[in-house]
Amino acid sequence: MEEKKEEKVRISVRNLVEFILREGDLDSRQGGTADKEAMLLGGRIHRKIQRQMGGGYHAEVPLQIVVPCEKLDIIVEGRADGIIEEDGRTAVDEIKGILQDLDLIKEPKKVHLAQAKCYAYIYASIKELSEIGVQMTYCQMETEEVKRFYQTFSCEELKKWFFDLVHRYEKWAVFQIEWRQKRNQSIKQVEFPFGYREGQKDLVVSVYRSILRKKKLFIQAPTGVGKTMATVFPAIKAVGEGLANQIFYLTAKTITRTVAEKAFLTLKEQGLACKVITLTAKEKICFCEKAECNPDACPYAKGHFDRVNDAVFDMLTHTDDMSRDQIESYARKHTVCPFEMALDLSVWTDAVICDYNYVFDPNAHLRRFFGEGAKKEYLFLIDEAHNLVERGRSMYSASICKEDFLEVRRAVKEEDAKLGKAISGCNEQLLTLKRECPGHALYSSVSHLVLRLMNVMTEIERFLEECSQEEIREKVLDLYFEIRDFLYIHDKLDENYMIYTELTEEGKFYVRLFCVNPAVNLSEYLNYGVSTIFFSATLLPIQYYKKLLSTQTDDYAVYAHTPFPEENKRVLIGSDVTTRYTRRSEEMYERYARYMLETVRKKNGNYLAFFPSYRFLNDVYEAFLTLQKEEEEIFCLIQDPGMTEEEREEFLNYFEEERDGSLIGFCVMGGIFSEGIDLTEERLIGTWIVGTGLPQVCLERELLKQYFDEKGMSGFDYAYLYPGMNKVMQAAGRVIRTDTDRGMIFLLDDRFLLRQYRAVFPREWSKAFSIRLPQTAEAVAAFWDETRTQP
Repeated sequence: MEEKKEEKVRISVRNLVEFILREGDLDSRQGGTADKEAMLLGGRIHRKIQRQMGGGYHAEVPLQIVVPCEKLDIIVEGRADGIIEEDGRTAVDEIKGILQDLDLIKEPKKVHLAQAKCYAYIYASIKELSEIGVQMTYCQMETEEVKRFYQTFSCEELKKWFFDLVHRYEKWAVFQIEWRQKRNQSIKQVEFPFGYREGQKDLVVSVYRSILRKKKLFIQAPTGVGKTMATVFPAIKAVGEGLANQIFYLTAKTITRTVAEKAFLTLKEQGLACKVITLTAKEKICFCEKAECNPDACPYAKGHFDRVNDAVFDMLTHTDDMSRDQIESYARKHTVCPFEMALDLSVWTDAVICDYNYVFDPNAHLRRFFGEGAKKEYLFLIDEAHNLVERGRSMYSASICKEDFLEVRRAVKEEDAKLGKAISGCNEQLLTLKRECPGHALYSSVSHLVLRLMNVMTEIERFLEECSQEEIREKVLDLYFEIRDFLYIHDKLDENYMIYTELTEEGKFYVRLFCVNPAVNLSEYLNYGVSTIFFSATLLPIQYYKKLLSTQTDDYAVYAHTPFPEENKRVLIGSDVTTRYTRRSEEMYERYARYMLETVRKKNGNYLAFFPSYRFLNDVYEAFLTLQKEEEEIFCLIQDPGMTEEEREEFLNYFEEERDGSLIGFCVMGGIFSEGIDLTEERLIGTWIVGTGLPQVCLERELLKQYFDEKGMSGFDYAYLYPGMNKVMQAAGRVIRTDTDRGMIFLLDDRFLLRQYRAVFPREWSKAFSIRLPQTAEAVAAFWDETRTQP
């Protein structure tokens, strides 16, 4: 009797063939046809073709086979589009929807045919057939014309081919099983690496319990709680106990990725066997001066797919260090693209640290994890989760611009009359909408425009196959992506969207699909996880974030207790200043400058000042220079729009230097210096927050306000107050980073005294009190005198 193997690895038919049989060049010039198919097709074409077939056609047939190997069993599974049983013959039908002209399809694509052959072998072996047909059905999505290819294979021929394919995958499956055994054994030895701070152990327990119960958890965790380790440690433990298999640590900022890397490294020092990869943007890791992913421009793109599997396996089996340096080293060794290699590596790692877009963005998400046959065994740790609301809105919104169509039409009208005509038809629809638009107009549907856009897509697809002029090609390709994104988002429209047109001051006309509440779209990917942990130092009010980040009504929420003594900080509200437009004046700018001067004259040190805009910053800065005495040693830094990473580092390095006088950094609220930077102890002792951080009034904000008002919620709060106060709290969070930090937070706007603003204050600000400019020096002196007498 054959021994039953305990270890089993599952893989879908599609993933198997796309992984093992890929070959050739990496070439981005092909226009993303596969993405387009997946986005626009859905199951619509499949279902229509399936319904048209006769009684001998069985649609969506689930198939599975167990392939015994030396150390494990590999389970190959999937769903055949159709099984045909008629006139004494049996065949598998594989349906593919395309936008290309069917005349361009001369034979089935290799991976498509391989998928069908897998299903054919599995079905033939189940039914004990001696031979079976394989039918490839290509359907042109716009015209719905069909082209079929038919072949017959003997079962013996298919068996030999199929088992060769699976055995090529076997070494990967064995590696996966053996590594996970090693990893899980090592996790048992890992303990929390520090003494628990106050409230931190409760946080660790909450995270683990949420994972165990397969829930989402929202954590409001004040600075200093140690939220990174408090989420990473229980997540690792959960993986070791089989509650999940892979961790995604998601963040919007580079610096928080570094913090996450350090957390995993700290656990590795205890002997944790864990492969952790941080995904680096293509532009940063590319070996070439310009990231042109095609074999003509890049030697690493030529033949990339012929070599990349060997490169990945080589690295996986020779090092646990998945750092950028190592990836680049192995990529050069095997002459492959380092960016694409990193994406392939990520499938086999235990933790992936990356930007939100790798999971949620429909144009950038990792199809390796979130495509057909993906295993729903991930843990999502979402750092600085407050950023995901606006990022989500951006990722799931789309627009088209009338002027872009005119520009492309001008470029192609002599080259391709058919494409020019299609674009003209679309432009006429846009012109009609433009005439109906006084400045902006709301619509319940733009489906008539969508039909025109699909026609343009078809013609562009044909044009790109033939075009050799690079300059024209690039313009057409840009429009192609614009239309593709619009059509994809249009397919997702529901009650969480607003459709509107806008005529800008520059005279450009847009049709916009605006995602007001991204929760439903985010959940499409979060559903691949067994649990999601949202955490931030500024996740207030929690109900606002629950509403916009999750579709569930039973999510958990925790407000972590701060471990820092309350007496280490002082929150002061300036009651005699305001940033209201109607009150802005030279006198008001001068008053803000005096608040700053009165502070530094009483206490030398490093400070940050945050302003609602660059214009306001400059106005106060000029007033500050006028009031500053010549003999005063106050060094000022100004944040510039569009600072490079090197300039940002140089800015922060000034806070590391010893000096006799004071340093003030003039910054913009919500900018690169208002969150994610750590200036501990004497490196930062105070901050002035000028204004309430409310977003500027604009069409999009007013539409948000209107949407939530109509839903019976406070539109002003959702569109302005909550996003604004989040910026305020983020900026204030720069001051107290450790339990030895001392510092002052000045909230300089009389609106902070209003009930609706104070209702959003974190509980650590419960003792904030009001002052006026003449009381500033006394308040500063009193705070620092008190801290000197503290033990």
